[in-house]
Amino acid sequence: MACPNDRRRRSATVAFRMTPEQKRWLDRVAAESGMSKQDFIMARLHDEAITVVPNIRVYRALRENMLELLRELSRIRAGGTVDERLHDEVERLTREFVDLRGEVDTATVNTERHDILEMSRR
Repeated sequence: MACPNDRRRRSATVAFRMTPEQKRWLDRVAAESGMSKQDFIMARLHDEAITVVPNIRVYRALRENMLELLRELSRIRAGGTVDERLHDEVERLTREFVDLRGEVDTATVNTERHDILEMSRR
């Protein structure tokens, strides 16, 4: 009996190196999209729209990322400042949640974003 892999079209392997931070980012966005890393990279390379279909895996990935973000924001609450990387992460997660919700009320989102960014220590 022939191995089913004999009929596979994908016979070439492509590998590249990333920093640990880039790998964490790729793992995070691929998990949030509900796609495998390979499918996510190929969709991005082909400039295809990535449609997130909400399911339990996407929910868990978003929940874990939000918990990580909350821990980071709680840590800086003691007097630190929000760096550019954290600001970009908040923006990206905000866009994903708004897209999943389906309704876009940009005035409310922008007002809340502005309020959060202008928060000061008490």
